[in-house]
This record gives sequence, C-alpha cells and structure tokens, in this order.
Amino acid sequence: MPVYNERETVATIVDRVLKVDLGPLEREVVIVDDGSTDGTDEILKSIGELHGVKVFTQPMNLGKGAAVTRGFRESVGDVVLVQDADLEYNPSEYPILLRPILDGKADVVYGSRFLGSRDGSRVLYFWHSIGNKLLTLFSNACTDLNLTDMETCYKAMTRDVVDRLDLQSRGFGMEPEITCKVARLRARIFEVPISYSGRTYDEGKKIGLQDAFVALWTILRFAHWTPPPRER
Repeated sequence: MPVYNERETVATIVDRVLKVDLGPLEREVVIVDDGSTDGTDEILKSIGELHGVKVFTQPMNLGKGAAVTRGFRESVGDVVLVQDADLEYNPSEYPILLRPILDGKADVVYGSRFLGSRDGSRVLYFWHSIGNKLLTLFSNACTDLNLTDMETCYKAMTRDVVDRLDLQSRGFGMEPEITCKVARLRARIFEVPISYSGRTYDEGKKIGLQDAFVALWTILRFAHWTPPPRER
C-alpha cells in the first residue's frame, strides 16, 4: 500500500483491508509512506504498533512507482496485490481478484472499473474516463492485449511475476510499465469486474493531465525500446 498525505483515509482503509475474509490464506500488509508531510507518518506508526502491519518510510516523496517498488521488495507473500490508501477501491473484492490466481488460471489479475459491478461505481468525470480508455487503447495497441482498464490500481500478481518486473518508473507511469512488462513476460492475464468510488480533486485526487502524457511516454518506452524483463 503506497501512501502519500492520506491522513484522512489511511486508518479507514487499513481497517477495511484487515477485515477482509481471506479464508485459509495468510495476510501480510506492507505500507510504504512516500514522504508524507500531513501527519500520515504518525498515524501509520500507531497502526503498525497496534495491528502489526509492516510500515516503511521513504526518505522523501519519490513517487507512487517508487513506493510500490519498495513495497514489492519488502513483501514476502506468494501473491502481491496493490491497494491505494484512499477509499476509491473496495478491499472486500480481494477474493474476486485472487480467485483466478488461486485456481491456477492466471499469473496477473486486473480489477476493471469498466466491466461493471453489482455494487456499481460513483459517477464523476467524463473526460477522465475517456482519458483512461484512450490510454488503455493505446497500451493495447502496443502490447497486443485487450484490457479494458490498464490504469486500474487493483493488480494482483504472483511472486514470480513481481520479481521479474524490475520497475523503473517512480511516478504514476508504473501502471503502464507494469502492463508492458507483464505482456512481454507472456504472463496469463485475467480481468475481473470491480466497483469504484472515485473521489474529486477537492477530496484529494492526485492524477492529472500531466500524468496522461507520462503514461503515453512510458508505453512507448517499455513496449518497444527496452529489452525484455530479466529472466528467472
């Protein structure tokens, strides 16, 4: 769980994560504070002491990609799932995301906000959704995948895939970079429908137009120009 200046939501999302029924699976929660300046670090310290979750602190704000990479490195689980610290994604849907991997059908599972969900999704920005779909279309054209939601936070992956990604993006470019690299690994990729409760910019949303241009550059960079990810 990458965290940056989320003191209003981080305790709630951690509580929701810890309450998810995973059956016989062992749960490991790894939180990386990406140089928060709003008091999030103190809340995380208390959460770590109270619930026994692993909390790591970046020396400064290095970006979501850097925080996720740190989390991958510090985790030890056989399956890794990325969870944002806001309340846009619902942890109760973990079993849906994990099922294709546990059934041996997939190496990577994307939670798509555009496949529909029985719990529905909050209606917000038209152009933001168009931007997401155009980026996914461009990513698909470069990777020969048929994803509906490349930019989704919810990506579950086996440890083998995680260890072979060698992520280089520090910011939000990590989403298209992961997609390019799992495609080049020939990983078995599934999509499952998830609900989505997006927040407004007044509520703390951080992704903007500049991130879209970064995503385009990242797709071009990692889909064509760099050698395949390292082998096992």
